[in-house]
Amino acid sequence: MKRVMVKVARRNIEIPLPEYGTPFSAGVDLRAAEPLLLKPGERGSVGTGLYVELPEGYEAQVRPRSGLALRSGVTVLNTPGTIDSDYRGEVRVILINLGQEPFQVMPQDRIAQMIIAPVVQLVWEENESLSDSVRGEGGFGSTGVK
Repeated sequence: MKRVMVKVARRNIEIPLPEYGTPFSAGVDLRAAEPLLLKPGERGSVGTGLYVELPEGYEAQVRPRSGLALRSGVTVLNTPGTIDSDYRGEVRVILINLGQEPFQVMPQDRIAQMIIAPVVQLVWEENESLSDSVRGEGGFGSTGVK
């Protein structure tokens, strides 16, 4: 497993650094650094108190926690949220409550997960046409349901 060094600063040292839940987890758990009450259908931004410096060529992806989504209907709205390597602001998570009941976020609650991934930047090569493929222009269910 490849390891990448990420510099981190914390606004609130009472909030632990993100950790992997198991030895082979892909993402670290992000914890809330502030309270937030989300009524059904509401969305809000929650600070984590973390500031990261990612190496050039990497991004951080903020994703939902499956248990939170299943049990409470709370998920990350812009999934995956991208943190670019040149961003130095606080890592914040946009949550939405799709559940039936109000949801209270408290400091230290695990609210999302963060995955570090390599980035490839594209170079456009404009052409008059593209090569043929078996699929062609078929999209949105063109390969069938089953």
